[in-house]
Amino acid sequence: MSRMSALDLIPAGRTFTPDDIVVYADPRRRSLDEALRDADLLVSCPHAGAAIPAELADFLSPALTRRLQYDFTDVATAAIVRRWASQDPRVVAVINPHPRLVRDPNRARPADVAADLTAAIERVRAAGPWQKVDLSGADAIRPVTFSFFPIIEVPDTEAGLHRLVDAFVEVAERGLGVYERTRDELTERMVAERLRAGGRLTRLSFHDTMNTTTTKDGAVVVPRAEKDRLPRIVALSNRGDARGEERDPADPPTMAPARLRALAEAHRVGFEAADPGDVALNRPYLGSQEILAAGARFRALADQAAGAGAEFDAVQAEFLREFLLGDEATAQLHRPGTDWITEDPAHVDRLAAACRRSWDLYRAG
Repeated sequence: MSRMSALDLIPAGRTFTPDDIVVYADPRRRSLDEALRDADLLVSCPHAGAAIPAELADFLSPALTRRLQYDFTDVATAAIVRRWASQDPRVVAVINPHPRLVRDPNRARPADVAADLTAAIERVRAAGPWQKVDLSGADAIRPVTFSFFPIIEVPDTEAGLHRLVDAFVEVAERGLGVYERTRDELTERMVAERLRAGGRLTRLSFHDTMNTTTTKDGAVVVPRAEKDRLPRIVALSNRGDARGEERDPADPPTMAPARLRALAEAHRVGFEAADPGDVALNRPYLGSQEILAAGARFRALADQAAGAGAEFDAVQAEFLREFLLGDEATAQLHRPGTDWITEDPAHVDRLAAACRRSWDLYRAG
């Protein structure tokens, strides 16, 4: 088996449709319009995709393994959210089919995607392989993993670099662009329904992160800095402080603080937390572009929402990947290797049920 055949690739030319990436319960009996009317929660998974578009294969590092490919995604979120949304009539989910390698939809879209990608590549090339590099301001497309492994083999000619940049910009519209447009369209349709009928709408951006990163031999065992480590289950973020309260007047909470605390308590019960600290607020992450954009949109609708008896919130959930994968799979990833784990359907079912239980508890509170 060749190195490239071991990677997961999306066939060249594949263009995704909204039907491919939107999940809701009982689609044979319910239309999407009916699902949006019934739902009060829109879940987006911006980093769930792992397969790489084949158009980008020529630009991938020969040292890229399937493990490094998957580790650079939030792939555990895909199966869990798909299972949850397929069983819960109060949920509609949108799952990004492209990896963050293509472009990260949880970062502000660059005004000039090609210029940002070029800048990021130049910084990576200057730093050297496996060397820490600051991608601030140019991290919507990341040519390195969390361990600073260079995923992209940068062409050494100007023409080759232009070909790389053009390929990334063009292929993004076949999957990631569909995800972004669908996520935003469904948000507006659900907002319109709540402004008509009243009630609650929450935008949930669903993620996972491991508390360790990879070594050169593929073992995912390098501890993150203490300040970057997640609690045992999940961090819920609304851009606020450790209680969800406003941290900065220029950066207001995207979810009402009291509702965020209630949501955290519901997750402690729903996921059977052993300690209250297993579910934290705004630690280590405050939440990124998806909730920032939704929060700004919802604040602009505040007067209309009040008049309609509607409540709009946006929250980010960053689950500990070790928790989502389970002990056996985590132990496998702690050992050197090139492959990824096989998901346990029963474990996925349990986690999807815990997600549903947590949000049902929150609604009942």
